[in-house]
This record gives sequence, C-alpha cells and structure tokens, in this order.
Amino acid sequence: MNLEQLNFHHLLYFWRVARLGHLTRAAKELHTSQSSLSAQIRQLEERLGDALFIREGRRLVLTETGHLVQAYAENIFGLGQELLGRLQGHSEGVMRLRIGSVSTMSRNYQENLFRPLLSDASVVLTLESGPLEHLLKRLAEHQLDLVLANEPVTADPQRPLHSRFLGGQPLSLIGPSRLWRGKHLRVPQDLDGLEIALPGRHHAVRSQFDALCITAQVKPQVRAEVDDMAMLRLIARDSGWLAVLPEVVVQDELSNGLLCLAGQCPQLQEHFYAITTPHRHRIERLEALLQSAPAAALAAGAHAR
Repeated sequence: MNLEQLNFHHLLYFWRVARLGHLTRAAKELHTSQSSLSAQIRQLEERLGDALFIREGRRLVLTETGHLVQAYAENIFGLGQELLGRLQGHSEGVMRLRIGSVSTMSRNYQENLFRPLLSDASVVLTLESGPLEHLLKRLAEHQLDLVLANEPVTADPQRPLHSRFLGGQPLSLIGPSRLWRGKHLRVPQDLDGLEIALPGRHHAVRSQFDALCITAQVKPQVRAEVDDMAMLRLIARDSGWLAVLPEVVVQDELSNGLLCLAGQCPQLQEHFYAITTPHRHRIERLEALLQSAPAAALAAGAHAR
C-alpha cells in the first residue's frame, strides 16, 4: 500500500475510537452510526493488513499494531490541530514529550535534565515513573518517547531497544553537617559498624556496594534500605546516619550546608541511560536535550561539592 491508498478519514475515525475506547460514544461524537463507524475501521484494517482492536467483553482493546497506529495518528491529527490553531491565532503550536523514568532514579537528576524544557512554552511534558519492565513495555507500544534508567537494557531481537549512555556519578557518603563536617572516611575500610542508609536491593548499584564490603571484610550497620531516592534524601537529612547515594540526589542540601560529603566510593558509580526504540521518528527537541544531558544533568551536583 502506498500513501495515496491510506484513507485519512478512516484513520481519523480509528483515532477517535482508540482515544475513547468505546464504539458507541465515538459514533455519537462523530455524528455517525455505529455500524458505519465499524465498517470504516474494518476497511482501514484491511488496507493495513492487520487488526487494530480486539474485543474484551464490552471494551475495545488496541492490538500491538493498534498501539503503533494510534501513536502515529496522535502525531498526525495533533499536528493538524496545531496547524489550525496557529492559522487562527489561537495557539503557537505545542509538542508533547512522553518520558518515563525508573522509580529509583534521582528526581534532581531528572529536573536538571528537563530544565531547558521548563521555559519552553511549545513543549508539554508528560512524566511517569515505575518499574523498568513496565516502562519498557510502554516504550515498545509507542506510549512513551523515552525511558530514563540507571542500567542499560539487554539486547533482544524480540524487543529491539537502544540504550544511550548519558553520564555517571560516583556514590558518596553523605551525612548531616552538624555531625560529619570535616571528617573524611575511607570507603569501604572505615564503614565497619557505622549506621548507614543504603539504596534498596532493586537499585542498580546495591549489589556492587555489598560486594565491596564483603571483599574488604567490613560490616556496616544497615539502618534503612530505600528504593526511592527522594526518601533516601530525607533520611540522610533527618536521621543522623550516613547515606550512600550520588551527590546529585542531595545537591540542594550540599549547597546550603545542611548535608556534607563524608567520603566517596570512587569504585562505584551510578550510570544514567536514555532508552529509546531504534525506529522511532526523530524528535528534534528530544535529540537536543539528550545531546546536552551529560553536561547539564549533573552540573548542579558538581557545583554543590
């Protein structure tokens, strides 16, 4: 099938049904009959050579092909709406960037990365967090444009994804300045018996830290294991214990002197990756953002030292 054979009227009808998830409501909104709407979607499926929906009870659920077609239809008709808005003087045109990040990733790192977009009125950010596998599934279904993670994905011909290294930062020992200012602990040699808070066991660097302590035959007193970096930041600030985390997580507290650096783990680094689908259509703003990521996203953490 070539482009001239693609019926954009049928594609528009599919798009409205996909967004509503209900044939009857879509038919009412489009001022057409349910049977006519069904027939036109069937014609689109025949042209594309694949089913776009499966029925689960009374619900219409998108197939894998349906998710792909919906993603492109969103761009096609979204751009059409922007065009009409700009011609009529109602809008300057808006682009939506859909970005997922693993739950264990620093919120400060993400904000540093996205900061250039916060003042860009032409961009709407859709941000979500969750387990890596859930986000990768949404990425493969074209529901996300990018996934941020602290580990690369394994090459898999059944799920072709690309991991782009954005940068890394050593893990540090962070503690309240009132207790730890001026102290310089060796890692891991000086950790034996010390009360510490650690990233949870699902965090990419946790097993490396545990192996480092076992090799050195030291046993710190683990008081907390925390997957969420925002919570680990609060524990570092309020508990009096030492916390093991990248400095970017506590960049503000380091800058204002509430927390201080008590030691570093140069053997361990948290790495940051942008995961994309290799065949996704190019998004210029996203490409520019990723180009500047290694310098920008860790800059505030570096200045806080």
